Amino acid sequence: MSPALTLARGRGLASRGGRRAAAGAAFLVLGLVLATLPTFASDYTVLVGYRVLEYAALAQAWNLLAGYGGLVSLGSAAFIGIGSYATAEITIHSGVPLVPAMLGSGAAAAAFAVIVSVPLFRLRGLYFAIGTLTLAEALRIWMVNWNGFGGASGQFLTDTAPGNHEIYYLSLVVLALATALVAGVLRTRLGVGLRAVRDNEDVAQEMGLSTFRTKLWAFALAASVMGAVGGMQAARLSAIEPYGAFNLQWTIDIVNIAIVGGLGTIAGPLAGAAFVIILGELLADYPELHVAITGAILIAVIRFAPRGLWGTLAGAGLPAPLRLLARRRG
Repeated sequence: MSPALTLARGRGLASRGGRRAAAGAAFLVLGLVLATLPTFASDYTVLVGYRVLEYAALAQAWNLLAGYGGLVSLGSAAFIGIGSYATAEITIHSGVPLVPAMLGSGAAAAAFAVIVSVPLFRLRGLYFAIGTLTLAEALRIWMVNWNGFGGASGQFLTDTAPGNHEIYYLSLVVLALATALVAGVLRTRLGVGLRAVRDNEDVAQEMGLSTFRTKLWAFALAASVMGAVGGMQAARLSAIEPYGAFNLQWTIDIVNIAIVGGLGTIAGPLAGAAFVIILGELLADYPELHVAITGAILIAVIRFAPRGLWGTLAGAGLPAPLRLLARRRG
């Protein structure tokens, strides 16, 4: 290798390392801001922040499926609901603290994802999306009519609900873990396989990739995050019932946030959650107007900014560290 080529390669590696360091510094600053927010913000702001972090974690999990794997799932409510009921059952019958109960909820949701993956993965594209939506709705109807977990009346959690600051920090930890999970997966063979499935599943399978196993891992990991968030939500409300736990609105909000923020980007779910949740709070007294504006924004983003708000801002002159975070992965 010539000295000039060696020098150019060294400069490229140094530049890449500098960009990664800058991106890490940007994440660190953002983490410090979020960690110190409850110390100077009002209780209302803390609760809004909790909702932003909660939905950002859910959108991050969905982003792993749809943004990187091309698996457009509309069954998020099923895993959230399973997580809620699992936390309730664990805390009511065994008295386990909230955090271990949430871990159990994530495991229960992941196990359910593994069970239903065999029939669901026989479907592709639109049929897969409709299949997951049907699964979530069927599960909701079954929980309403079956008295094993309280039926339509639901259950009440016996433990004391966590306070505003406690639930905020818990949601921050869940978001941090979900983000680290997605970022870690993208650096592994699983991440490469997911992008291959997204681009062309048939070709990926012909090249020797186990597409079923790849999709199964992503499906189970995303379900575990959603189940943990469902458990956190159940603890926050201290009560669960199938109409809320398996509500289709969960899925609608998650998809909306992920698309508006930017599919296939690490920071997109957080940006989308902040935008959508804060907009909803500002228009809380005008529900009809809120629905109309949200729908118009979603259509505009899909038509004119397919990379989402965060990805579009990256091309409009964000500082270098933020451009790195906004860049589409794969």
